[in-house]
Amino acid sequence: MAARSTPHAGPDEGSHACPDQDPHEHPDESSHACPDQDPHEHPDESPHEYPGADPDESPHAGAPQYPGVLDRALAVLSCFTEDEPELTAAELVERTGLASSTLHRLVTMLVEREMLVRLPGRGLAIGARLWEIGELSPLAVRLRERAIPHLMRLYEVTGENVHLGVLDGPPERATVLYVGRVTGRRSIPTVSRAGGRGPMHTTGVGKALLAGCEEAWLERYFAARPLLRETTHSITDEGRLRADLAAGRARGYWRTQEEMTLGNVSIAAALPGVLGLPPIALGVVVHLERADERLLAMLVQQAAREIFAEVRSL
Repeated sequence: MAARSTPHAGPDEGSHACPDQDPHEHPDESSHACPDQDPHEHPDESPHEYPGADPDESPHAGAPQYPGVLDRALAVLSCFTEDEPELTAAELVERTGLASSTLHRLVTMLVEREMLVRLPGRGLAIGARLWEIGELSPLAVRLRERAIPHLMRLYEVTGENVHLGVLDGPPERATVLYVGRVTGRRSIPTVSRAGGRGPMHTTGVGKALLAGCEEAWLERYFAARPLLRETTHSITDEGRLRADLAAGRARGYWRTQEEMTLGNVSIAAALPGVLGLPPIALGVVVHLERADERLLAMLVQQAAREIFAEVRSL
């Protein structure tokens, strides 16, 4: 950034003139030193005004600005996804826009603290300490751990995929966050996993969660972006989806039929609100040919009531 001081400015023209100071004096070698100002500080000239910036490096052109070390560390950790659980340092530089030297210092710090782990070759992955910290979340300690016996029972009775999900994020980017999942060899393959995310409008648990949202929240959700079509059966029209949510409220459970994956049916029920936890829903995913909707709905609703009784008591 170009300096804005004027070398020949008089006392009324200098942009950094201080009261009671001779404009031609240079105390402590600084022509702009004020009584309460660090003589080596130049707030109008520094390209690194944001706190925590490296004094010897400029951010990449067009790269995001991370105000501090924590922001940069989170930016690095957020690069890892379900599709890319392993990344190299070069890939992290590319994704974050951080300078290579900054990235390497951050990676060293994160590896030392077991937030990241080095893999054979040049790869990096999420470390055990970060996983350990995540397991202290109420979603794990209070919800998932107490729900597991009920998820297992539902799986034993149905032999099908069982999902426990919560609503995560503001309306503009809300998704289902899968907190727990039980599956087996007989279960039909699904794209979900514990710790993974799914769309709200094409999953059974997502519809159950949407149906419990207030009208103002839903208006923001529908206005944020077009609903994506996962299959030819996905409901992407707001009016049709609202009608589908209303039908689920009348039944007491929600369903999808080949809306997320062809050949699959999902039956889900919402839990009543629990103080300290986000909205929760439980569902099963079965093959279309094995879908006994009435029986599955009864079993899912019963399991949802049992889980609610378990978690509300804490």
